[in-house]
Amino acid sequence: MTKHQNRQSTGVRGLDEHLGGGLLLGTLTVVVGATGIGKTQLGLQFADAALTTDHRRGIIFDMSARGDSQSHGEYARRMFDWPLITADAQSQASLERFFDADRQYGDYMHIFDYRGQRVTRRDLEFEQWQEWQGELNAKLRATIAFLYGNFVRQCRRVVIDGIEPTDRPGESIQFNLFEYIYHQVLRKDAEWVARDLFRERYRQNAKEIAAHVYDPTRIGCLLLCTSHETMLDDLISRGIEEGDALSNANTLIYMGKIRDGNRFRRGMYLAKHRGSPCSEEILNYDIDDTGVRIN
Repeated sequence: MTKHQNRQSTGVRGLDEHLGGGLLLGTLTVVVGATGIGKTQLGLQFADAALTTDHRRGIIFDMSARGDSQSHGEYARRMFDWPLITADAQSQASLERFFDADRQYGDYMHIFDYRGQRVTRRDLEFEQWQEWQGELNAKLRATIAFLYGNFVRQCRRVVIDGIEPTDRPGESIQFNLFEYIYHQVLRKDAEWVARDLFRERYRQNAKEIAAHVYDPTRIGCLLLCTSHETMLDDLISRGIEEGDALSNANTLIYMGKIRDGNRFRRGMYLAKHRGSPCSEEILNYDIDDTGVRIN
């Protein structure tokens, strides 16, 4: 294997060299930072970079549940002239002619309706929490179809956005959904994902399923998490609890503000990057119409 063949470019000029050539193929990268710090742009740059290596872009799975849209479509058009095709999360996934070459599964899915409220057990009444869980369960099949349908069509990058801040990740239905997606879809053998999707129709589709096997160890995942902290120093000093997404990530990137005299600038810190040496310095960056740019 030649140098960097087992890496995935972030799509951010200057960042890959600080990562020893890029993100390790088939691993989880978590990006943490406050709203408006540039996480969504970084995610889109990672997804778009696959066009060069995989001849097709990655996909975006949005779990935002409160406030305004994350503006993925607007950013994608402005940065890459990329018109995102939205997959319908509200309808039951049709399994008819699933593997037809001309069938499209979209490159963006927003799983929840915007409701202007946080999705944690502590913030919701019991009935509301049950309602959220019911809505999620009803949409799981559409979620699996969106992911699996793209994977069998050579997609090898997933950006998961919209993780909202919470004191206890275990109380967040979004973290619970991420854990399911990551372990039961992204990292699961392709034929077993197909069994979960097709269920009683698995046997009649077994030939096509076998012809569309992919390697889950080559799928890269970028998870974007919104933090309470806005300052980079506060992010760096925060603890990592055993068992949460940050501790399980291969690469952990913090994005935050740095006070510079009487003004603020943006800084990025590579808190963890297993598999190769990485830069220990704080990387200054700006955001323009092309996305995140390392200074």
